[in-house]
Amino acid sequence: MADKELTFWDHLDVLRRVLFRILGVWFVLAVVYFIAMPYLFDNVVLAPCHNDFIFYDLLRYIGEVFHLEDDFFTQEFEIKLININLAAPFFIHISTAFWMSVVTAAPYLFYEIWRFIRPALYANERKGGQKALGIGTVMFFLGVLLGYFMVYPLTLRFLSTYQLSSLIENQISLNSYIDNFMMLVLCMGLAFELPLVTWLLSLLGLVHKSLLRKYRRHAVVIIVIVAAIITPTGDPFTLTVVAVPLYLLYELSILMIKDKKVAEEEESKEAAN
Repeated sequence: MADKELTFWDHLDVLRRVLFRILGVWFVLAVVYFIAMPYLFDNVVLAPCHNDFIFYDLLRYIGEVFHLEDDFFTQEFEIKLININLAAPFFIHISTAFWMSVVTAAPYLFYEIWRFIRPALYANERKGGQKALGIGTVMFFLGVLLGYFMVYPLTLRFLSTYQLSSLIENQISLNSYIDNFMMLVLCMGLAFELPLVTWLLSLLGLVHKSLLRKYRRHAVVIIVIVAAIITPTGDPFTLTVVAVPLYLLYELSILMIKDKKVAEEEESKEAAN
């Protein structure tokens, strides 16, 4: 009840404290990652550059079990990065530590946002919000892991070996590698937030279960197009690996939100109580 009696300026003061706590956590994690970056860079960030990366081993194992001779399953892969910018290693050291802290602090960020908006929600909305917060956090990290262990290695292996002409030798710069690494991994994490975003839109009355069911076929086409853009390798296996989780996320979004009539009935009961 006390939260409802806060003035506009009181709410701004609460928001200011929330932002300071979030920035404080990000800063501490960024410092920790900055100190540990030499080890993390060699063993985590650059791991997809080496032939012994766990996903490449998995592909070769699948090829051996099913006797597949295609290069996709048998390819030996190794690349070396080059640096052509004097200051690039220093700034990449800082930016990589920062983005790693952002990814790691995501659950705390979601929690702080939830604490800020929770007093303005009805009881049934709070229950759904807690469920969405937990699922959203888990799904974000699942997306990040899928991007790191599967989507980015496949993209890297395809693009680094693709040749426009035999007269052109591919040399991958450090800046290019890091930019694509961060973009794909974070994009996959954000893509897995689709159920949470859908739930929030349903609270605003912009999306309903019947609407998502009606346009399910259109969503499948869009998902396949997005998967093809994210993984430009051109093979059906990679496309399926990315498209199937995205479609399952769409179905999970449908399960998480309620029908319009059910939502209206619950709101009327809440108002009556």
